[in-house]
Amino acid sequence: MREALVQGKPAEEFGFKDILYTKKDYVATITWNRPQFYNSYSTLALTEVKRALEDAACDDNVACLVLTGAGDKAFCTGGDVVEYQQNYTSTPRDFVKWSRIWFDAYSALIHLGKPTIARINGMAVGGGNEWNIACDLAVAADHATFRQVGTRVGSVAATACTILPMIIGDRRAREVLLFCEPYSAQQALEWGWVNQVVPYAELDNAVAVMAEKLKNKFTDCTRATLINLNLWKDQALQNMYHAFDWVAVHFNSMESHEGMYSFVEKRQPDYMGLRERAASGKSVEFMWGPNQKECKKCNTRFLPSYAEFCLKCGEKI
Repeated sequence: MREALVQGKPAEEFGFKDILYTKKDYVATITWNRPQFYNSYSTLALTEVKRALEDAACDDNVACLVLTGAGDKAFCTGGDVVEYQQNYTSTPRDFVKWSRIWFDAYSALIHLGKPTIARINGMAVGGGNEWNIACDLAVAADHATFRQVGTRVGSVAATACTILPMIIGDRRAREVLLFCEPYSAQQALEWGWVNQVVPYAELDNAVAVMAEKLKNKFTDCTRATLINLNLWKDQALQNMYHAFDWVAVHFNSMESHEGMYSFVEKRQPDYMGLRERAASGKSVEFMWGPNQKECKKCNTRFLPSYAEFCLKCGEKI
């Protein structure tokens, strides 16, 4: 019967491209490996992380897992905004498909059944910080910074909204999520955002010491402890389904487009321009206004309210 069970396999056999995966001395390590993009995760990276987590969960030679980023500038800076812009903002269903991939990978981390350590080697921004707070413990280099950016870039940090208050408290989480300002590693330590802060040169040793403590505990007792600790995270995960659905519908709005295009174009978003637009009675929910007009010539319906000509036959409306 044992031969039929899923077992872990050598990490090098996976051939991952956007992540690194290693297993040594009962410790598995997953590394976001896109340093040229500040370790933002692609869709491929998410699918690879999920496979690595499934393997680590099934491997009896893995006692704990470390999640980190390549290089010394970024732990992870969230999703690849260029990929969002090109592939997932045209229709809600496109983002829903992507969000399922993200959710499956994220849930696999929380439900690994083995303790996890976030090795924060640099910026933990947006979705990157959300992967940090999914881990059980965190050690940060002293130059690391932490930040959420949802309301700044035309999105909603659905995961941080539900989990971050459990970690740093409600009022502090509201400050982080509404102001979208960066916080130092020392501030994160004082707030309970991370467990330890060390100089970058000592980061690996600090993580190794923590992993050694976790290895020398009973496996089943640790798993049961994590199941009980994750009660509130599990409830939060259920709320994320609703949040992602809202984000999917909203991703084609002017706010999200302005936020993402300004990021790609390396400029400041026109926040006040959209406020003034709304104050003047124009739509900011739809790119060209709600689809309320109809062409009397060809009977085409649901044309944008700002359209002066029919988009099908060219007749003046």
